Amino acid sequence: MFGGYSLYLDGTIFGIIAHDVVYFKVDDSNRPDFEAAGMGPFRPFEDSDVVMQYYEVPPDVLENREQLAEWAHHAAEVSRRASSKRKKKRS
Repeated sequence: MFGGYSLYLDGTIFGIIAHDVVYFKVDDSNRPDFEAAGMGPFRPFEDSDVVMQYYEVPPDVLENREQLAEWAHHAAEVSRRASSKRKKKRS
């Protein structure tokens, strides 16, 4: 779909890697952390204004194993919540 890789935890996508950049799933609970670090959303198509609810992981987070794990777990929680909301709407 976007020419990259998906990161899964327990069957749920919580991150993507595209063009050598790592992005984690965001919502209102963790988006401010990414924005405070100056990171922006994933844009799957260069010639479009379409953005996805995945934000670039800051370089300093990528270089800190403990912090990276914390951010990844939070992104996985965000993704699980979003997935459960979609399932409820289908019912």
